[in-house]
Amino acid sequence: MFVSLNWLKQYVDLQGLTPEDLAEKITKTGIEVDSVEAFGEYIEHLVVGHVKECSQHPNADKLSVCQVDVGDETLQIVCGAPNVAQGQKVAVAKPGAVLSGDFKIKKAKLRGEESAGMICSLQELGIDPKNVPKEFEDGIFVFPEDTQVGVDANPLLNLDDVILELELTPNRSDALSMMGVAYEVAAILDTPLHFPSEEVAITDEKAMDAISVEVENSELNPYYGAFVIKNIQVGTSPLWMRNQLISAGIRPINNVVDITNYVLLEYGQPLHAFDYDRFGSKQIVTRQAKDGETITTLDDEERTLSSDQLVITNGNEPVAIAGVMGGADSEVQEDTTSIILEAAYFSPQAVRNAAKEHGLRSEASVRFEKGVDPDRVKRAGLRACQLLAEYAGSEVLDGVVEFDELSYEEKQVTITTSRMNHVLGTELKNEDIQDILRKLQFDYKQDGETFIVSAPTRRQDIVIVEDMVEEIARMYGYDNLPFTMPGGASKAGGLTDHQSLRRKVRSYLEGSGLSEAITYSLTTEERANMLVSPDIEGEYTRPVHLALPMSEEHSHLRLSMIPELLTSASYNIARKQKDIAFYEIGAVYVTEESVLTTQPQEQERLAGVLTGSWLAHPWQQEKKSVDFFVVKGVLEGLFSFLDLSENVRFKQASIKGMHPGQTAEVVLNGHSIGYVGQVHPSLQKQFDLKGTYVYDLNLQAILDTVTREENYSPIPRHPSVSRDIALVVDEQVKAGELQNTIMQTGQPLVQHVLVFDLYQGEHLPEGKKSLAFTLRYLDPKRTLTDQEVEETHNAILEQVKTTYQAELRG
Repeated sequence: MFVSLNWLKQYVDLQGLTPEDLAEKITKTGIEVDSVEAFGEYIEHLVVGHVKECSQHPNADKLSVCQVDVGDETLQIVCGAPNVAQGQKVAVAKPGAVLSGDFKIKKAKLRGEESAGMICSLQELGIDPKNVPKEFEDGIFVFPEDTQVGVDANPLLNLDDVILELELTPNRSDALSMMGVAYEVAAILDTPLHFPSEEVAITDEKAMDAISVEVENSELNPYYGAFVIKNIQVGTSPLWMRNQLISAGIRPINNVVDITNYVLLEYGQPLHAFDYDRFGSKQIVTRQAKDGETITTLDDEERTLSSDQLVITNGNEPVAIAGVMGGADSEVQEDTTSIILEAAYFSPQAVRNAAKEHGLRSEASVRFEKGVDPDRVKRAGLRACQLLAEYAGSEVLDGVVEFDELSYEEKQVTITTSRMNHVLGTELKNEDIQDILRKLQFDYKQDGETFIVSAPTRRQDIVIVEDMVEEIARMYGYDNLPFTMPGGASKAGGLTDHQSLRRKVRSYLEGSGLSEAITYSLTTEERANMLVSPDIEGEYTRPVHLALPMSEEHSHLRLSMIPELLTSASYNIARKQKDIAFYEIGAVYVTEESVLTTQPQEQERLAGVLTGSWLAHPWQQEKKSVDFFVVKGVLEGLFSFLDLSENVRFKQASIKGMHPGQTAEVVLNGHSIGYVGQVHPSLQKQFDLKGTYVYDLNLQAILDTVTREENYSPIPRHPSVSRDIALVVDEQVKAGELQNTIMQTGQPLVQHVLVFDLYQGEHLPEGKKSLAFTLRYLDPKRTLTDQEVEETHNAILEQVKTTYQAELRG
């Protein structure tokens, strides 16, 4: 909201206050002043001149030689403006003036003719070209004929004005008008308000004889008022009005349009004028649009309407989109002589829908969307009628034809002095609250320390007790509120155990060569059901659908991070980044309800995707591509880093979307926590990937299992014994299962079992394979004897023979 101080001074006495002081006071009471800017630069030697003579320059076709009376002398000025003419009152920069851009005016000769000054356009005086009236955009500015010659032109052009830009929060729609700002400033300064009269002279002719009003949906349009004005003379609005519109960033058009815009800014109530003779009937009907119905709006665009939009019609065809934009067919034009002036209250939601649908956000729609003051709707219409009668020579018909089911009831909020003091920590007295309510011009009834406050309709943000607490606090002064330091013993801040462990996981993965990725929690329905981990997949597990999604691409909460990580990998590979190693720590959202009635469970998980080369040393001609064992090795390293190696097992698994021969379920203490493996070739093709490996783990379960105490084992003082065995088993026997059996049977002497060889082929029967293991025997307290090692070793061979029919390879 742009606030002109020259305009504001018409309502509130600002004498003795600098613009900066006023801005600080407004900011300290809750409305932030974003900037304080001079509207224009005050220009010395800028006066009003009268063009007494204007003749063609003898040596230039596009120049004129003018004799200009500037009050105390007559100056000869050469002017190149196409609209300069004899008899005009113009802005003259005399020699010595300095215009915008440090352009100094001096006496000079132009094509052989002396020129002592410059006849100025508004752009040359620093006015934004987009706000210059159309009639003057390509030439000099012309003052009204009754302007006094020789006077300072700066105040006449509002160049001495200062503009405050208010950064309004959504709840303070009352400050979207000059009257609303005036109420606020008057309360801050504790000074009286002076608002213009709304009295208007009327004719004997009745408005109801010229027009009728019908409203089909009172919820969307609880009030509609139509004023009828005849014998209008469309022309230029007064200079002061044009100046104030320009200061607010609105381009003047003509007196009718300018007056509706002026009242919009003054009262915060949008108005619209229809050409009475072009309206098409004597009946106004507001209704919901029909699907597919069209209207050509003032910007000459044909727009297709839908049934959730409200339109103004002449009984048959739409003539305006309610609260958004009028139709071209009923537009006020130069030959307009009679108008219908609309003052209405439209549903904020209906206006918001229409403005969004058609991309037509305007000063009017913004105010309707936030809710206008019910008490000012009709009054704004009367104010506009008054101005039209005065500045457009018009006659206002008696009465307003209206439909009125609008609520004018003021909301009541009960507060107590003790409650105020308890919340604010103050020692306010009843008299203090009385004084603040007086400044705010809030009516109230008092019973002891209890105040029943009636919030005026202009302040629709005052609804509950907390709103009134805020009003009292800001008017009392936030700087005056007492403050105390927090009590109690202080404690140094630090990370929780969970935060610390999560950082360790990140540190390990990044140290292993993976980069962190962050993907959307929202995805498509198809991807939400893709690559879900076995520990999540259940009978009723399903992705949660958003009630109002931004788009189909972000319509469901994810059950796995893998699909979005695959999308990120595909995006990077398409941009020549062939080697990908991503990990992500994030949440998935799990529910097993067939009908969602509670919030889904948020589960923290760790996922990753790897593809391309894992190692590449061109000089040594060494290269290793990512494969299953690389990814499994990264996870084994992580579990070792967290001291969980003894708790974790990898078990071959079949998971939809994963390669059936290269996928393993990860089991922690007997419970599934996720999986690791290669993405199925068909799914890889869908994402335009090759040889891609992923993992998805329940990070919460992992971190909950980690022992918080630091564990260590001393370096053994006694020697260990190593023995190798090669066992011939069936192809179906898993190396991991055989390794676990050896480890369990060999306890407590066997400390470590490592698979170091797999052989199939010559010298082995069909359907058999050879697995070779290194076993390390150790007792940390003493040196083992050969007999002890031999007994344990034989027990291991006997156990694997019994369990797997394993034979020692000869």
